[in-house]
Amino acid sequence: MKIKPIKTEKDYNQALERLEEIFDAKKGTEEGDELEILGILLERYEEEHFPIDLPDPIEAIKFRMEQLNYSQNDLANVIGLKSRASEILNKKRKLSLEMIRNLHERLKIPTEVLIQAY
Repeated sequence: MKIKPIKTEKDYNQALERLEEIFDAKKGTEEGDELEILGILLERYEEEHFPIDLPDPIEAIKFRMEQLNYSQNDLANVIGLKSRASEILNKKRKLSLEMIRNLHERLKIPTEVLIQAY
């Protein structure tokens, strides 16, 4: 097992190739340990070089509503009035702190997504 830091795209591609070779390695074996360490190194490189932005807050609400089969009426029960739900979904009204708390608690949408500007 020869592991080194992933500093370049070439290092990254080589690490991915090696990961594919040992992907089915058993835990507790030398290759299993190598697989675990490579996974950590690859994840760190990807977080630094291929960051994923958080989704738009309103799109996140719509997506979660779809997952839960929520209607606009269901959303109104979470954030207040039906007209307010419509305004939020059409980006005509900003989310209040209370709405953010309710959306986080009841729909399990991360607060860091909901507090973003839109």
